[in-house]
Amino acid sequence: MTKLTHFDDQGKAHMVNISNKEETRRIAIARGEVLVDQKTLKLIETESIGKGDVLGVARLAGIMGAKNTSGTIPLCHPLQISSIEIDFQIQNDNHAILIEAKVTTVGKTGVEMEALVGVSVAALTIYDMVKSVDKGVTINNIHLAYKEGGKSGTYVAS
Repeated sequence: MTKLTHFDDQGKAHMVNISNKEETRRIAIARGEVLVDQKTLKLIETESIGKGDVLGVARLAGIMGAKNTSGTIPLCHPLQISSIEIDFQIQNDNHAILIEAKVTTVGKTGVEMEALVGVSVAALTIYDMVKSVDKGVTINNIHLAYKEGGKSGTYVAS
């Protein structure tokens, strides 16, 4: 089993030293979904939620969340992010909003956490904006779908 890098020899949590790592282009894509009632999905699509443009606000929140990951996740390194894209796909058949976050940088460590936080914050923002009309909202299946760059190379979720 691979040794966990966020623990020192005494088992204490620490930030990994990345000073000797090579800078490479890093990309991470995370995905998740928000399930809502059929009526709620229609309100979102027609921008009829009282708080405003749900997906527009969620997109900005996801971007802000990704940018601030190192302030939220204790051992994440602050990164110079090159790009953050948050996209939504509405699926009417199962009343779902699929969320995808793509984060890129050139650096010494990956952007997986930034992509995952971007999806999570976007999903939580959707929840917050529709909770007054839909108490049954669920957030599901947040996961890393793809990553490339660094020593470990490319990962594609099955």
